[in-house]
Amino acid sequence: MNKNDLINRTKLFAYACIDLCMKLPTTYLGNHVKGQLIRAATSVAANYRAVNHAQSKASFIAKISIVVEECDESEFWLQLIIDKNLLPKEEVNIVLKEGNELTSIFVSSRRTAVANQNK
Repeated sequence: MNKNDLINRTKLFAYACIDLCMKLPTTYLGNHVKGQLIRAATSVAANYRAVNHAQSKASFIAKISIVVEECDESEFWLQLIIDKNLLPKEEVNIVLKEGNELTSIFVSSRRTAVANQNK
């Protein structure tokens, strides 16, 4: 998988989260989750684009760390949607699985960058 594949994949993850958010109930909780998930998921895509323009290993590590945090936060909000029965579990699980996979990819990438930082 190359950087363009991940740029597209993070963008599609953001779109999928937005689509889920549009189905959330217009309750206090639904509106809160909607704002938080849209912010976190779109941040994953936007910040991953920035990762690809890092000018040093330290900058790359800092930027990929933001992506990891935002991806993990997106997973939290998706789990909350399931736990609070805001949307059908089956519908959310597809997006949650993608979030889990992206988080794993970015954690691995950060781990490799940290290990190679002093080389």
